[in-house]
Amino acid sequence: MKTSVTLPRDLLQEIDNVDPNRSNFLERAARKYLLELARDQRNQRDAEILNRHAESLNREALDVLEYQDLG
Repeated sequence: MKTSVTLPRDLLQEIDNVDPNRSNFLERAARKYLLELARDQRNQRDAEILNRHAESLNREALDVLEYQDLG
C-alpha cells in the first residue's frame, strides 16, 4: 500500500543520514514504536494486577520471611 506523509525537513535529513531508503526506515520505526506501546500496555496491566493483590502478596512474603527466621 502506498501513502503520503509530510515531515519537517530537518527530520527528513536525519532519517536520510541513517537510511536513504525512507520507507524502510519509517516502517522499522513504526513497528518498533508499536511494539513499545504493546509492551507498555502489558506492563500497565501487570502493575494493575500486582497493585490489586499487593496486600495479600505482602502478607505472604512476610509469612515466608517469618518462617525462614524460625528455621
